[in-house]
Amino acid sequence: MADELIFFDTLRHGLWVAVIISIPILTAALITGVSIGLVQALTSIQEMTLTFVPKLAAIVLVFWLSMGFMTQTLVAFFKDMIIPLIVGG
Repeated sequence: MADELIFFDTLRHGLWVAVIISIPILTAALITGVSIGLVQALTSIQEMTLTFVPKLAAIVLVFWLSMGFMTQTLVAFFKDMIIPLIVGG
């Protein structure tokens, strides 16, 4: 029973870390997509690359800016949760 609790707690914490790490990129994609969609609706321009290229650029920019945060979060998760479970401590 205790092993199952440890497994599910680690899984829950890992999913939470995944959510926290993905928030900046998903927010950038959402804001860019809504902004471009609004511009397309106002100007009646329905070009597919007009939504794809700016959204991709925003995602790459936010990913580049938040890589340090993502790395620190993942390293802390592995150092605090995963490695002690592997070592047995």
